[in-house]
Amino acid sequence: MGRLTTHVLDTAAGRPAAGLVIELLRRDGAGRTKLLQVATNDDGRVDAPLLEGAEFAAGRYELVFHAGAYLRASGVALSEVPFLDEIVIAFGIDSPEQHYHVPLLLSPYGYSTYRGS
Repeated sequence: MGRLTTHVLDTAAGRPAAGLVIELLRRDGAGRTKLLQVATNDDGRVDAPLLEGAEFAAGRYELVFHAGAYLRASGVALSEVPFLDEIVIAFGIDSPEQHYHVPLLLSPYGYSTYRGS
């Protein structure tokens, strides 16, 4: 069965990003439906797949990573309006029988992502 997973690494600090809040939304036409909100564990991962089973369907989704709040809580000095606050990764699932892994590599002034395994 397919599933959706993620993890976050704080590349500036060289460690997993623990306690970072992530929201998952499904895009329906011009609207969005919030499916869940979780926080990363000490390993920068969530404790269970974000989606799996019958809930894991083809479609368009967004992951919203609350980077600004995480960075502030980690002791990073940010301006009043941080360069990166909420990082939105919009992606599509066309084969729900596969594993989709969407990691985030984060620093205060940059990030990257990819489809992992």
